[in-house]
Amino acid sequence: MQRVSSTSKIWRTIASNARKNLFHFNDPCYRSFTTVSPALTSQRLHQPELPCDFRKWGSLGFCRTSRFATGFNPLQLKPLDSIVDIERLKDRDPENITSIWDDYHIGRGHIGASMKASLYHLLEHRAKECRYFVIPLWRGSGYITMFVQVQTPHMLFTGLEDYKARGTQASPYYTVSFYTEFAESKDLVLIRGDVVFTSKLTDSEAKWLVETAQSFYLNDVRYKLVERFNKDPSEFEFKDVLRALNMPIL
Repeated sequence: MQRVSSTSKIWRTIASNARKNLFHFNDPCYRSFTTVSPALTSQRLHQPELPCDFRKWGSLGFCRTSRFATGFNPLQLKPLDSIVDIERLKDRDPENITSIWDDYHIGRGHIGASMKASLYHLLEHRAKECRYFVIPLWRGSGYITMFVQVQTPHMLFTGLEDYKARGTQASPYYTVSFYTEFAESKDLVLIRGDVVFTSKLTDSEAKWLVETAQSFYLNDVRYKLVERFNKDPSEFEFKDVLRALNMPIL
C-alpha cells in the first residue's frame, strides 16, 4: 500500500463537486458492486487525478439486494410507530427506552443506537455547513475510504471509490436515520442503521462507522478536520484523519 501523500487536489475536487450536488432519491434500482480491495483503494486514492468528473449523485430509491430492512426507503423516514409502540414507551425513562430499542435491533440486521438530543442538535447544526466527510475503515493490513453525507435526519455512507468511479450510478452501502420523537420529552434521539449491501459492510463495521462519523462532528478538535474538508479542501490532509483515529499512515 502506498504512503499517504498530499492529495489536496483530489479532496478539493471531491468537496467542490459534492457541495454542488445533493443526494436525490427518485431513480430505480442499482446494480450491485464488485468488491474493492484495500490495496486497490489506496492505490487509486493517491492518484493525482480523479477517474471521472463528479456528477450529481443518483437516486437512492433502490431495490434492496440483501436481507436487511426490506422495503426501507432512506429519505422517506420509516415512521417510528411502525417499528416500536410509541405510546407504550412514553412513560418509560430514557435508559429503559434505549435498552428496548437496542434489544429490538439485535439479530434483526439493523444497527440500533441512541444519543442525547442536545448532541443531535449540534450534529444537525454543523451538518448544515459541512455536509461531507471521508472516513478510513480499517481492514486487515490496510483501509478502504468511506464517503459520508450528513443530511439530517439521515447519514449516508458509500465507498469513495464507487463515488469517484460511478458518479450517478453510486449507491449507499449504509444508511442511518435519526428519530427525534423523544427529543423534547426525554432528551433522547433514537438511531437506526440499515446496511444496504452486506457484501460491503458487516454490522460491526457499520456500528463503528456511525459512531466515528458522529465523533468527527461532535468533537470540537475533530470537527476542524470536517470544516477543512468542506470549506478549505486545499488544506485538507487525509493523514490527519488517520492520526485522529490512531491508524498507521501507510
